[in-house]
Amino acid sequence: MAIQNIIRSLIVETPSKPGNFAKVAKAIGDQGGDIGDIKTLKIGTLSTIRDVSCTCESVEQLDAIVGALNGLEDITVRAVSDDVMKAHEGGKIHMSRKIDVRSLSDLRRIYTPGVASVCQEIERSPEKANYFTSIGNTVAIVTDGTAILGLGNIGSVAGMPVMEGKSVLFDQFAGISGIPILLDTSDPDEVVETVKHISQGFGGILLEDIGSPHCFEIEERLKKDLNIPVMHDDQHGTAVVTLAAVLSASRYAGVDLKQAVVGQVGLGAAGLAISRMLIEYGVKEVCGSDLQKSSCDRLRSFGGTVMNSLEELMQKCDIVIATTGVKGLIKPSMVRKGQIILALSNPYPEITPEEALQAGAAYAADGRLVNNVLGFPGIFRGALNANAKSITYPMLLAAANAIVDATHNGDLVPHPLDPNVHSSVAKAVERIALKELD
Repeated sequence: MAIQNIIRSLIVETPSKPGNFAKVAKAIGDQGGDIGDIKTLKIGTLSTIRDVSCTCESVEQLDAIVGALNGLEDITVRAVSDDVMKAHEGGKIHMSRKIDVRSLSDLRRIYTPGVASVCQEIERSPEKANYFTSIGNTVAIVTDGTAILGLGNIGSVAGMPVMEGKSVLFDQFAGISGIPILLDTSDPDEVVETVKHISQGFGGILLEDIGSPHCFEIEERLKKDLNIPVMHDDQHGTAVVTLAAVLSASRYAGVDLKQAVVGQVGLGAAGLAISRMLIEYGVKEVCGSDLQKSSCDRLRSFGGTVMNSLEELMQKCDIVIATTGVKGLIKPSMVRKGQIILALSNPYPEITPEEALQAGAAYAADGRLVNNVLGFPGIFRGALNANAKSITYPMLLAAANAIVDATHNGDLVPHPLDPNVHSSVAKAVERIALKELD
Protein backbone atom coordinates (compact mmCIF):
# COMPACT_ATOMS: atom_id res chain seq x y z
CA MET A 1 0.00 0.00 0.00
CA ALA A 2 2.06 2.93 -1.26
CA ILE A 3 1.65 6.67 -0.71
CA GLN A 4 3.13 9.24 -3.07
CA ASN A 5 6.72 10.14 -2.15
CA ILE A 6 9.95 11.23 -3.78
CA ILE A 7 13.44 9.75 -3.58
CA ARG A 8 16.58 11.84 -3.99
CA SER A 9 20.29 11.19 -3.61
CA LEU A 10 22.05 13.69 -1.36
CA ILE A 11 25.79 14.04 -1.93
CA VAL A 12 26.95 15.02 1.57
CA GLU A 13 30.46 15.99 2.66
CA THR A 14 31.34 15.59 6.35
CA PRO A 15 34.56 15.92 8.34
CA SER A 16 36.49 12.62 8.52
CA LYS A 17 35.87 12.27 12.23
CA PRO A 18 33.65 9.76 14.05
CA GLY A 19 30.18 10.99 14.88
CA ASN A 20 29.65 13.41 12.02
CA PHE A 21 27.47 11.14 9.91
CA ALA A 22 25.29 10.58 12.98
CA LYS A 23 24.56 14.31 12.84
CA VAL A 24 23.53 13.92 9.21
CA ALA A 25 21.22 11.01 10.00
CA LYS A 26 19.66 12.88 12.92
CA ALA A 27 19.05 16.02 10.84
CA ILE A 28 17.31 13.98 8.12
CA GLY A 29 15.22 12.14 10.70
CA ASP A 30 14.29 15.34 12.54
CA GLN A 31 12.81 16.68 9.30
CA GLY A 32 10.80 13.51 8.71
CA GLY A 33 13.00 12.04 5.98
CA ASP A 34 13.76 8.33 5.64
CA ILE A 35 17.32 7.20 4.83
CA GLY A 36 17.77 4.38 2.31
CA ASP A 37 21.07 3.31 0.78
CA ILE A 38 24.33 4.94 1.87
CA LYS A 39 27.38 4.80 -0.41
CA THR A 40 30.80 6.16 0.48
CA LEU A 41 32.12 7.94 -2.61
CA LYS A 42 35.39 9.30 -1.26
CA ILE A 43 37.37 9.14 1.96
CA GLY A 44 39.88 11.98 2.28
CA THR A 45 42.25 13.09 4.97
CA LEU A 46 39.96 15.89 6.06
CA SER A 47 36.52 14.98 4.71
CA THR A 48 34.32 12.10 3.58
CA ILE A 49 31.77 12.28 0.77
CA ARG A 50 28.72 10.00 0.80
CA ASP A 51 25.77 9.41 -1.47
CA VAL A 52 22.74 9.21 0.82
CA SER A 53 19.40 8.05 -0.59
CA CYS A 54 16.55 9.91 1.10
CA THR A 55 12.79 9.43 0.81
CA CYS A 56 10.59 12.48 1.40
CA GLU A 57 6.89 13.19 1.30
CA SER A 58 7.25 16.42 -0.70
CA VAL A 59 9.71 18.79 -2.37
CA GLU A 60 9.19 21.20 0.52
CA GLN A 61 10.29 18.52 2.99
CA LEU A 62 13.36 17.83 0.83
CA ASP A 63 14.27 21.53 0.88
CA ALA A 64 13.93 21.53 4.67
CA ILE A 65 16.26 18.53 4.94
CA VAL A 66 18.89 20.13 2.71
CA GLY A 67 18.64 23.36 4.71
CA ALA A 68 19.04 21.49 7.99
CA LEU A 69 22.13 19.66 6.72
CA ASN A 70 23.75 22.81 5.38
CA GLY A 71 23.08 24.40 8.74
CA LEU A 72 25.30 21.87 10.51
CA GLU A 73 28.86 22.93 11.29
CA ASP A 74 31.40 21.79 8.65
CA ILE A 75 28.77 19.66 6.85
CA THR A 76 27.75 20.48 3.28
CA VAL A 77 25.27 19.10 0.75
CA ARG A 78 27.31 19.13 -2.46
CA ALA A 79 24.49 18.05 -4.78
CA VAL A 80 20.97 16.70 -4.93
CA SER A 81 20.37 14.24 -7.75
CA ASP A 82 17.26 12.44 -8.93
CA ASP A 83 18.61 8.94 -9.60
CA VAL A 84 15.08 7.57 -9.89
CA MET A 85 14.32 9.65 -12.98
CA LYS A 86 17.73 8.80 -14.47
CA ALA A 87 17.05 5.08 -14.03
CA HIS A 88 13.89 5.40 -16.13
CA GLU A 89 15.35 7.41 -19.02
CA GLY A 90 14.68 5.55 -22.29
CA GLY A 91 12.63 2.93 -20.45
CA LYS A 92 13.81 -0.08 -18.47
CA ILE A 93 13.08 -2.95 -20.86
CA HIS A 94 14.04 -4.00 -24.37
CA MET A 95 13.04 -7.01 -26.44
CA SER A 96 16.18 -8.77 -27.63
CA ARG A 97 17.05 -11.79 -29.75
CA LYS A 98 18.23 -15.15 -28.42
CA ILE A 99 19.87 -16.17 -31.70
CA ASP A 100 22.51 -14.31 -33.73
CA VAL A 101 22.07 -14.04 -37.50
CA ARG A 102 25.59 -14.15 -38.93
CA SER A 103 25.09 -15.90 -42.25
CA LEU A 104 22.51 -16.55 -44.95
CA SER A 105 22.19 -20.04 -43.52
CA ASP A 106 21.21 -18.56 -40.15
CA LEU A 107 18.69 -16.30 -41.86
CA ARG A 108 17.12 -19.19 -43.76
CA ARG A 109 16.88 -21.23 -40.53
CA ILE A 110 15.21 -18.65 -38.34
CA TYR A 111 13.13 -16.92 -41.03
CA THR A 112 12.02 -17.87 -44.51
CA PRO A 113 12.05 -20.51 -45.86
CA GLY A 114 13.00 -22.67 -42.87
CA VAL A 115 10.43 -21.21 -40.49
CA ALA A 116 7.57 -22.52 -42.61
CA SER A 117 8.05 -26.07 -41.36
CA VAL A 118 7.77 -24.89 -37.76
CA CYS A 119 4.56 -22.98 -38.56
CA GLN A 120 3.07 -26.09 -40.15
CA GLU A 121 4.04 -28.21 -37.15
CA ILE A 122 2.22 -25.76 -34.83
CA GLU A 123 -0.77 -25.73 -37.19
CA ARG A 124 -0.99 -29.53 -36.83
CA SER A 125 -0.38 -29.46 -33.06
CA PRO A 126 -1.17 -26.01 -31.58
CA GLU A 127 0.10 -27.02 -28.13
CA LYS A 128 3.63 -27.15 -29.59
CA ALA A 129 3.65 -23.34 -29.75
CA ASN A 130 4.68 -23.46 -26.09
CA TYR A 131 7.81 -25.35 -27.12
CA PHE A 132 8.74 -23.82 -30.47
CA THR A 133 7.91 -20.16 -29.65
CA SER A 134 8.26 -17.74 -26.74
CA ILE A 135 4.53 -17.91 -25.94
CA GLY A 136 4.96 -20.39 -23.09
CA ASN A 137 7.47 -18.11 -21.38
CA THR A 138 5.71 -14.79 -21.90
CA VAL A 139 3.24 -13.05 -19.57
CA ALA A 140 1.09 -10.06 -20.48
CA ILE A 141 1.13 -7.36 -17.80
CA VAL A 142 -2.25 -5.69 -18.30
CA THR A 143 -3.32 -2.38 -16.76
CA ASP A 144 -6.00 0.26 -17.27
CA GLY A 145 -4.10 2.70 -15.05
CA THR A 146 -6.91 3.19 -12.54
CA ALA A 147 -4.99 2.22 -9.38
CA ILE A 148 -1.31 2.97 -9.96
CA LEU A 149 0.55 2.43 -6.66
CA GLY A 150 -0.74 5.07 -4.25
CA LEU A 151 -1.28 7.59 -7.05
CA GLY A 152 -4.75 6.43 -8.06
CA ASN A 153 -6.34 6.81 -11.50
CA ILE A 154 -3.55 8.45 -13.51
CA GLY A 155 -4.01 6.47 -16.72
CA SER A 156 -2.22 3.50 -18.20
CA VAL A 157 0.50 5.49 -20.00
CA ALA A 158 1.51 7.20 -16.76
CA GLY A 159 1.58 3.74 -15.19
CA MET A 160 3.98 2.35 -17.82
CA PRO A 161 7.07 2.81 -15.56
CA VAL A 162 5.43 0.43 -13.07
CA MET A 163 4.68 -2.12 -15.80
CA GLU A 164 8.28 -1.90 -17.03
CA GLY A 165 9.49 -2.45 -13.47
CA LYS A 166 7.32 -5.55 -13.28
CA SER A 167 8.89 -6.79 -16.53
CA VAL A 168 12.39 -6.29 -15.14
CA LEU A 169 11.52 -8.31 -12.04
CA PHE A 170 9.91 -11.09 -14.08
CA ASP A 171 13.08 -11.39 -16.16
CA GLN A 172 15.60 -11.14 -13.33
CA PHE A 173 13.94 -13.47 -10.84
CA ALA A 174 12.07 -15.94 -13.05
CA GLY A 175 13.46 -15.66 -16.58
CA ILE A 176 9.99 -14.71 -17.84
CA SER A 177 9.35 -12.15 -20.59
CA GLY A 178 6.79 -9.68 -19.22
CA ILE A 179 5.08 -7.57 -21.91
CA PRO A 180 3.21 -4.42 -20.76
CA ILE A 181 -0.26 -4.03 -22.26
CA LEU A 182 -1.72 -0.54 -21.72
CA LEU A 183 -5.49 -0.25 -22.09
CA ASP A 184 -7.44 2.93 -22.80
CA THR A 185 -10.64 1.57 -21.29
CA SER A 186 -11.82 0.53 -17.83
CA ASP A 187 -15.11 -0.95 -18.98
CA PRO A 188 -15.08 -4.59 -17.78
CA ASP A 189 -16.66 -5.85 -21.02
CA GLU A 190 -14.07 -4.09 -23.18
CA VAL A 191 -11.15 -5.11 -20.97
CA VAL A 192 -12.21 -8.76 -20.92
CA GLU A 193 -12.79 -8.88 -24.67
CA THR A 194 -9.46 -7.16 -25.42
CA VAL A 195 -7.48 -9.52 -23.22
CA LYS A 196 -9.28 -12.55 -24.64
CA HIS A 197 -8.43 -11.46 -28.20
CA ILE A 198 -4.69 -11.08 -27.46
CA SER A 199 -4.35 -14.02 -25.07
CA GLN A 200 -3.11 -16.48 -27.71
CA GLY A 201 0.27 -14.77 -27.69
CA PHE A 202 0.88 -15.27 -23.97
CA GLY A 203 1.41 -18.07 -21.51
CA GLY A 204 -0.23 -16.11 -18.70
CA ILE A 205 -1.96 -12.83 -17.80
CA LEU A 206 -0.92 -10.62 -14.88
CA LEU A 207 -3.51 -7.96 -14.10
CA GLU A 208 -1.83 -4.95 -12.53
CA ASP A 209 -3.01 -1.71 -10.90
CA ILE A 210 -6.65 -2.14 -11.92
CA GLY A 211 -8.96 -0.40 -9.49
CA SER A 212 -11.73 -1.76 -7.29
CA PRO A 213 -14.47 -2.90 -7.73
CA HIS A 214 -14.13 -3.60 -11.49
CA CYS A 215 -10.88 -5.53 -10.89
CA PHE A 216 -12.88 -8.34 -9.26
CA GLU A 217 -15.25 -8.80 -12.20
CA ILE A 218 -12.44 -8.61 -14.77
CA GLU A 219 -10.32 -11.24 -13.06
CA GLU A 220 -13.24 -13.60 -12.40
CA ARG A 221 -14.43 -13.47 -16.01
CA LEU A 222 -10.94 -13.92 -17.50
CA LYS A 223 -10.20 -16.89 -15.23
CA LYS A 224 -13.44 -18.47 -16.38
CA ASP A 225 -12.95 -17.78 -20.09
CA LEU A 226 -9.20 -18.43 -20.57
CA ASN A 227 -7.23 -21.67 -20.24
CA ILE A 228 -4.01 -19.94 -19.17
CA PRO A 229 -3.03 -18.61 -15.70
CA VAL A 230 -4.63 -15.27 -14.81
CA MET A 231 -3.80 -13.40 -11.60
CA HIS A 232 -4.48 -9.90 -10.30
CA ASP A 233 -1.26 -9.14 -8.45
CA ASP A 234 -2.66 -6.37 -6.26
CA GLN A 235 -5.02 -8.98 -4.87
CA HIS A 236 -3.31 -12.34 -4.80
CA GLY A 237 0.36 -11.37 -4.95
CA THR A 238 -0.17 -9.08 -1.98
CA ALA A 239 -2.20 -11.75 -0.17
CA VAL A 240 0.49 -14.42 -0.62
CA VAL A 241 3.27 -12.27 0.80
CA THR A 242 1.02 -11.00 3.60
CA LEU A 243 0.06 -14.55 4.61
CA ALA A 244 3.77 -15.40 4.75
CA ALA A 245 4.36 -12.36 6.97
CA VAL A 246 1.46 -13.29 9.26
CA LEU A 247 2.77 -16.86 9.57
CA SER A 248 6.23 -15.59 10.53
CA ALA A 249 4.81 -13.09 13.03
CA SER A 250 2.58 -15.77 14.57
CA ARG A 251 5.58 -18.06 14.96
CA TYR A 252 7.58 -15.39 16.78
CA ALA A 253 4.64 -14.51 19.04
CA GLY A 254 3.79 -18.15 19.79
CA VAL A 255 0.33 -17.92 18.20
CA ASP A 256 -1.45 -20.70 16.29
CA LEU A 257 -2.75 -18.81 13.26
CA LYS A 258 -5.52 -21.30 12.50
CA GLN A 259 -6.93 -20.86 16.02
CA ALA A 260 -6.65 -17.04 15.99
CA VAL A 261 -9.19 -14.35 15.20
CA VAL A 262 -7.69 -12.14 12.50
CA GLY A 263 -8.88 -8.63 11.67
CA GLN A 264 -8.40 -6.96 8.28
CA VAL A 265 -8.62 -3.15 8.37
CA GLY A 266 -9.49 -1.93 4.88
CA LEU A 267 -11.33 -4.11 2.37
CA GLY A 268 -10.06 -2.85 -0.95
CA ALA A 269 -8.61 -5.21 -3.54
CA ALA A 270 -5.66 -6.14 -1.32
CA GLY A 271 -7.62 -6.32 1.93
CA LEU A 272 -10.31 -8.59 0.52
CA ALA A 273 -7.74 -10.86 -1.08
CA ILE A 274 -5.81 -11.11 2.19
CA SER A 275 -9.02 -11.98 4.01
CA ARG A 276 -9.89 -14.68 1.51
CA MET A 277 -6.36 -16.09 1.62
CA LEU A 278 -6.56 -16.36 5.42
CA ILE A 279 -9.93 -18.10 5.13
CA GLU A 280 -8.49 -20.53 2.56
CA TYR A 281 -5.56 -21.19 4.91
CA GLY A 282 -8.02 -22.24 7.61
CA VAL A 283 -8.07 -19.34 10.07
CA LYS A 284 -10.88 -19.82 12.61
CA GLU A 285 -12.45 -16.40 12.05
CA VAL A 286 -11.53 -13.49 9.78
CA CYS A 287 -13.09 -10.14 10.61
CA GLY A 288 -13.00 -6.99 8.51
CA SER A 289 -14.03 -3.36 8.48
CA ASP A 290 -14.47 -0.87 5.68
CA LEU A 291 -16.56 2.17 4.90
CA GLN A 292 -17.78 0.65 1.61
CA LYS A 293 -20.88 -1.54 2.00
CA SER A 294 -20.08 -3.46 -1.20
CA SER A 295 -16.68 -4.46 0.21
CA CYS A 296 -18.28 -5.66 3.43
CA ASP A 297 -20.82 -7.67 1.45
CA ARG A 298 -18.02 -9.29 -0.54
CA LEU A 299 -16.23 -10.26 2.69
CA ARG A 300 -19.43 -11.90 3.95
CA SER A 301 -19.69 -13.85 0.70
CA PHE A 302 -16.22 -15.29 1.38
CA GLY A 303 -17.25 -16.38 4.88
CA GLY A 304 -15.77 -13.46 6.82
CA THR A 305 -17.30 -11.45 9.67
CA VAL A 306 -17.97 -7.73 9.24
CA MET A 307 -17.17 -5.46 12.17
CA ASN A 308 -19.16 -2.28 12.75
CA SER A 309 -16.12 -0.18 13.63
CA LEU A 310 -12.35 -0.17 13.84
CA GLU A 311 -12.59 -0.05 17.63
CA GLU A 312 -14.74 -3.20 17.67
CA LEU A 313 -12.27 -5.00 15.41
CA MET A 314 -9.28 -3.99 17.51
CA GLN A 315 -10.99 -5.20 20.66
CA LYS A 316 -11.93 -8.61 19.24
CA CYS A 317 -9.00 -9.70 17.08
CA ASP A 318 -5.77 -11.45 18.08
CA ILE A 319 -4.01 -10.42 14.87
CA VAL A 320 -4.66 -7.15 13.04
CA ILE A 321 -3.62 -6.41 9.44
CA ALA A 322 -4.11 -2.92 8.01
CA THR A 323 -3.93 -1.90 4.34
CA THR A 324 -5.83 1.40 4.26
CA GLY A 325 -3.11 3.88 3.28
CA VAL A 326 -4.24 6.11 6.18
CA LYS A 327 -1.31 7.25 8.29
CA GLY A 328 -1.88 6.93 12.04
CA LEU A 329 -5.36 5.38 11.69
CA ILE A 330 -4.76 2.95 14.57
CA LYS A 331 -4.26 4.78 17.86
CA PRO A 332 -2.05 3.26 20.57
CA SER A 333 -5.04 3.24 22.92
CA MET A 334 -6.78 0.78 20.58
CA VAL A 335 -4.03 -1.85 20.85
CA ARG A 336 -4.88 -4.80 23.06
CA LYS A 337 -2.07 -6.40 25.03
CA GLY A 338 -0.62 -9.44 23.28
CA GLN A 339 -1.93 -8.57 19.81
CA ILE A 340 0.04 -8.97 16.60
CA ILE A 341 -0.13 -5.78 14.55
CA LEU A 342 0.91 -5.63 10.88
CA ALA A 343 0.29 -2.10 9.60
CA LEU A 344 1.31 -2.54 5.98
CA SER A 345 0.69 0.84 4.31
CA ASN A 346 3.89 2.34 2.87
CA PRO A 347 5.72 4.53 3.57
CA TYR A 348 3.55 5.64 6.49
CA PRO A 349 1.80 2.82 8.40
CA GLU A 350 -1.50 2.97 10.26
CA ILE A 351 0.56 2.69 13.46
CA THR A 352 4.33 2.46 13.77
CA PRO A 353 5.80 -0.77 15.14
CA GLU A 354 7.35 1.21 17.99
CA GLU A 355 3.99 2.68 19.02
CA ALA A 356 2.26 -0.71 18.79
CA LEU A 357 4.91 -2.46 20.90
CA GLN A 358 4.88 0.29 23.52
CA ALA A 359 1.09 -0.08 23.70
CA GLY A 360 1.43 -3.80 24.50
CA ALA A 361 1.52 -5.62 21.17
CA ALA A 362 3.33 -8.96 21.25
CA TYR A 363 4.69 -8.38 17.75
CA ALA A 364 4.45 -5.46 15.34
CA ALA A 365 5.80 -4.66 11.90
CA ASP A 366 5.17 -2.31 9.00
CA GLY A 367 5.09 -3.04 5.29
CA ARG A 368 8.54 -1.96 4.18
CA LEU A 369 9.60 -5.51 3.32
CA VAL A 370 6.18 -6.97 2.49
CA ASN A 371 6.72 -6.64 -1.25
CA ASN A 372 4.78 -8.41 -4.01
CA VAL A 373 8.04 -9.19 -5.78
CA LEU A 374 8.48 -12.07 -3.32
CA GLY A 375 5.46 -13.73 -4.90
CA PHE A 376 4.51 -13.08 -8.49
CA PRO A 377 7.72 -14.07 -10.36
CA GLY A 378 7.92 -17.49 -8.73
CA ILE A 379 4.17 -18.07 -8.87
CA PHE A 380 4.10 -17.57 -12.64
CA ARG A 381 7.37 -19.46 -13.14
CA GLY A 382 5.90 -22.48 -11.39
CA ALA A 383 2.59 -22.22 -13.24
CA LEU A 384 4.28 -21.93 -16.65
CA ASN A 385 6.67 -24.79 -15.90
CA ALA A 386 3.71 -27.05 -15.13
CA ASN A 387 1.70 -25.77 -18.11
CA ALA A 388 -1.06 -24.97 -15.62
CA LYS A 389 -4.39 -23.71 -16.93
CA SER A 390 -5.06 -21.53 -13.90
CA ILE A 391 -3.60 -20.31 -10.62
CA THR A 392 -5.44 -21.92 -7.70
CA TYR A 393 -5.52 -21.29 -3.97
CA PRO A 394 -3.50 -24.42 -3.19
CA MET A 395 -0.79 -23.03 -5.47
CA LEU A 396 -0.92 -19.65 -3.73
CA LEU A 397 -0.81 -21.25 -0.27
CA ALA A 398 2.22 -23.29 -1.37
CA ALA A 399 3.90 -20.06 -2.46
CA ALA A 400 3.26 -18.46 0.93
CA ASN A 401 4.67 -21.45 2.78
CA ALA A 402 7.75 -21.44 0.54
CA ILE A 403 8.35 -17.79 1.45
CA VAL A 404 8.06 -18.64 5.15
CA ASP A 405 10.51 -21.53 4.78
CA ALA A 406 13.01 -19.17 3.15
CA THR A 407 12.71 -16.56 5.93
CA HIS A 408 15.72 -16.25 8.23
CA ASN A 409 15.10 -16.39 11.96
CA GLY A 410 14.13 -12.97 13.25
CA ASP A 411 12.97 -11.64 9.88
CA LEU A 412 9.35 -11.13 8.85
CA VAL A 413 9.93 -12.20 5.24
CA PRO A 414 13.05 -12.96 3.17
CA HIS A 415 15.05 -10.31 1.37
CA PRO A 416 13.22 -9.67 -1.93
CA LEU A 417 16.46 -9.80 -3.94
CA ASP A 418 17.38 -13.29 -2.75
CA PRO A 419 17.16 -15.46 -5.91
CA ASN A 420 16.74 -18.62 -3.82
CA VAL A 421 13.36 -17.38 -2.59
CA HIS A 422 11.95 -17.10 -6.10
CA SER A 423 13.32 -20.50 -7.05
CA SER A 424 11.71 -22.05 -3.96
CA VAL A 425 8.37 -20.41 -4.68
CA ALA A 426 8.45 -21.61 -8.29
CA LYS A 427 9.20 -25.20 -7.28
CA ALA A 428 6.46 -25.21 -4.62
CA VAL A 429 3.87 -23.85 -7.05
CA GLU A 430 4.93 -26.24 -9.81
CA ARG A 431 4.58 -29.26 -7.51
CA ILE A 432 1.02 -28.36 -6.59
CA ALA A 433 0.12 -27.48 -10.19
CA LEU A 434 1.35 -30.85 -11.46
CA LYS A 435 -0.63 -32.66 -8.76
CA GLU A 436 -3.76 -30.78 -9.80
CA LEU A 437 -3.22 -31.75 -13.44
CA ASP A 438 -2.98 -35.48 -12.61
